[in-house]
Amino acid sequence: MKKVWSRRYLLSSVLVILGLGLWAIFPFQPDLITVAEKWKGVCWVGSRSPLLGPELEALKATGADALSQTPFGWQTEKNSPEIRWNTHNENKWWGESSQGIKATFDSSARHGIMNMLKPHLWVRGSWPGEIEMKTEEDWKLWFMNYQGFILDYAMMAEEHQIPMLCVGTELEMTSEREEDWRKVIAEIRKVYSGKLIYAANFTEFEHVKFWDALDYIGIQAYFPLSAKANPDLSDLKSGWKKNISRIEKVVRNYQKPVIFTEIGYCNTVDAAKEPWVWPNERKETELSEEMQALCYEAFFETAWKESWMAGVFFWKWYPDGRHREPDFTPQGKLAENVMSKYFLVN
Repeated sequence: MKKVWSRRYLLSSVLVILGLGLWAIFPFQPDLITVAEKWKGVCWVGSRSPLLGPELEALKATGADALSQTPFGWQTEKNSPEIRWNTHNENKWWGESSQGIKATFDSSARHGIMNMLKPHLWVRGSWPGEIEMKTEEDWKLWFMNYQGFILDYAMMAEEHQIPMLCVGTELEMTSEREEDWRKVIAEIRKVYSGKLIYAANFTEFEHVKFWDALDYIGIQAYFPLSAKANPDLSDLKSGWKKNISRIEKVVRNYQKPVIFTEIGYCNTVDAAKEPWVWPNERKETELSEEMQALCYEAFFETAWKESWMAGVFFWKWYPDGRHREPDFTPQGKLAENVMSKYFLVN
């Protein structure tokens, strides 16, 4: 009997070791998310005045079935715990007001377009990833203020039955404070019943420790794809390979699907090198619709096909559709054709 148990134990041990080996070789694969199930979205720009009607029809024609709305809170500087917001201040741009958010949601729903509410912080002279307090007391005050800010929008999202809420965007230095974020997320869950996501910068997502408290892993996917002067599609697809490998490690650890909460490329020759650079910093750069379109194609031919990919939101889409040079928007450019080609496939 003793020998039998020893053999069984040995067999079990071998199976465990083999299983661990296979797990290390083959990354975790969640249930395959079909193209029809993916969020096919754009980052909607809140308009100055009420929508007239055809704006969302133009978006729907591209095959898009989702948009993100982005109201703002205001922080005077990166080391200040003070955050100002007013969801009922109708003096702001109409599309960012409570009235505009609801009207945009209602109108988009009639067109079969889903919504994600994605509040941002605007930091004077900086960006949200650099928000960092100098004292523990200021950290406590900042999280108290941020919780008040995001809870107001969580209650708005619940009231209007907006299906997804982004709890924060590119707050890279703050996301190191895991327990503080877990408390904020727990409070949001008390007032909001929809899906939750956090939009981590592409330099941040691997370090976030609270993905398990959310429904999706969100990534601001401005990954550099190539340093070449004139990369071709093959170069850009190769640039995605190492980034996909990084993402898969996080997916394996947390077993959550991924949404690219933002991804975008300017219509300039250097779009693939530093995709995050704003258009006003590219004034002297040669325009290239072709490069922007190639960057879109590379995304759709790589990351979009992954089983963990639950959706994407392209930065950005203007209600008025005016041509802008240079700009992130694909509207009226070759990139829009690429986006439509893949979005319209079910």
